[in-house]
This record gives sequence, structure tokens and C-alpha cells, in this order.
Amino acid sequence: MVKLKDIADVAGVSIGTVSKALSNSHEISIKVTKKIHKIAREMGYIANSQARSLKTNRSYNIGVVYIDKSKAGLKHEYFSTMLSSIQETLRIKGYDFTFISNLVGTTKHTLLSHARYRRCDGVIIATADYYDPEIHQLMASDMKVVTIDHDFPNRTAIMSDNNIGLGKIVDYIYKLGHTKIAFIHGEMTQVTKDRLESFKTACQRLNIDIPQAYIKQADYHLPKQSGIATRELLSLDEKPTCIIYPDDYSFMGGMTEIEKHGLSIPNDISVVGYDGIYLSRILRPTLTTYVQNSEEIGKQAALKLINHIENPKEFISERITITGKLQKGHTVKDIKNTF
Repeated sequence: MVKLKDIADVAGVSIGTVSKALSNSHEISIKVTKKIHKIAREMGYIANSQARSLKTNRSYNIGVVYIDKSKAGLKHEYFSTMLSSIQETLRIKGYDFTFISNLVGTTKHTLLSHARYRRCDGVIIATADYYDPEIHQLMASDMKVVTIDHDFPNRTAIMSDNNIGLGKIVDYIYKLGHTKIAFIHGEMTQVTKDRLESFKTACQRLNIDIPQAYIKQADYHLPKQSGIATRELLSLDEKPTCIIYPDDYSFMGGMTEIEKHGLSIPNDISVVGYDGIYLSRILRPTLTTYVQNSEEIGKQAALKLINHIENPKEFISERITITGKLQKGHTVKDIKNTF
């Protein structure tokens, strides 16, 4: 097993310097700290977590709540990228990662009791039903918690820019001549509320009248539901010229339904996704979508929680927005000179 002395010998510094550098002490310069971290990684050094826990009264274990209604699990790229970023950021900072559930084997837990059972120093809620009583119990406890895409009083939230993302999409579609715009949104979460508000505000600003029949609901990440909503839109006497989907994966259900109707994208109907997963770039035609920075969202969630744990007296709740960008693919037809 690699010891601090071994690292100190290679680095040409004292054992105390190595110890402080590995703890990211401000007493050691950034240059020396980076050098020692690099040597430690190359030598395969693993900190004695038990000794560290006794010294700091922390477990260095972070719980992550990931309750995905679609049951796509880690196959969903948006969340897998986010979770990988959380895990890597925690690893670099010396923390472990544990999924928190309310059912472990056959034993029923609450999310809070499971987090305490695992001796978690804090919890990141990546995705969940934020109206679930167990989530509220967790938020009302003394457990340190960071949420993603949902605000709670006196808690730090990492938000994607849902409140402006749909506005950017509508502006782009409108510039290409579209005013008959349908929006299939997800279940009524804070994310959906922000996107709906952004969509409606943009349409009002551009004097675009959106019939109620153009607004449909289909749960996130469930292509079958978006396919059904697409079928209903295509059955209207006054069909939309462009359909916005709740996410890129759900768009696959819409694409299947569009093909069943013998229509082509974008010649017969235009479409836009949301999330910007890898699939959106390899589809032909390339999907026009709004790319969320899921990697940065995960990183900031981990960093903010660690800061809260290590500097509790300095904690101030924050609402941090991570901006995305519009991916101008080839699924929106320019019709401004056609109609």
C-alpha cells in the first residue's frame, strides 16, 4: 500500500506537505498541490478513509437520489452524463457515491433513513418526484441537500435554463416562417412549468396565436406517449407546421408516427427536440434541439454540496443556472417564402 512517505520521497517534500496538499490546504501552493495530486494518482495512492472520517467526523459518502419514472436507468444519456460528472467530481474531491432508494432488498426505507443508514454527509437529488412526501421529509431534515432543476427554500438548486430555452427555440422557428407551432411538454414538474412559461411568453412577444389543441402532454423520456400526441396533432384540420418535443428521446416516438403518416422531416413537417443528447447529432436529418449542459450541471451540484459540507458556517443557499445552446440541425424547414 502506498503511504504518504512514499509520495513525499518522490515529490521531494515533507510528509506534512503531502498531507496538506492532498487535503487541498490553502497553506500549500496550487502548483505544489497539483504536482502532489498527480504523483499520488500515478502511484495509486488511496487515502485511509477510516482515519480521515475519525478526524473530520465525516463519512465522505454522498447519496444521490435518481428516481426515473420512465425506468430508462443509466441508459438515458442526459442523466448518465450528469451522474458521471457528479461521480467524477466527487472522486477528485475524495468522496464516494451511493444511490439512495426507499427500498433496499426487501427492507422498506424512507429516502432520509436510507441516507442516514449509509452515513451520507449530504444528498444530491438528480431527478425525482419533488412533490413526493419522502422528498419533502428529506428537505425538512438537517441533511445537507442540493437539488437539480427544482427550487426549495434554503437549499441550493442547480438549474438548466428552462426559463429561456423554449424562447430561443420559438425565436428560431419563427425566423424560418413558422407560426403554427405545437408544443408537446412533459409531466407537470418545475421544469415543465418553466418551459411552458418560456414558450407562451415568446409566442405572445411575437404575436403568435397558439390554439389549445396545439399544446399536448406526454411524460418525459416515453416515446410512445409523444407518438400518441403527434398522432392527435396530425389529425387536426389545421395541422401545425412545426412540433416541439419534450426531449430528444421522446421525439423518436413522434418520428415513428410521422413516418406512419407518410410524411417526411422537414419537407412535410418540422420538428424540434430538447436536451441535445448524442442521438440528436447522428440522426439524419440532424435534429434541431436545445442542448443542455448536463456535465456542468452535475459538476456544480457536487461542488456546491461539498462546499456546504466542508464549510457549513459559510453556507448561503443559491440558485445557479447553467446555460445551454441551440443546436441548429436540419429538421426545421425555412417556409418564410413558401406561404
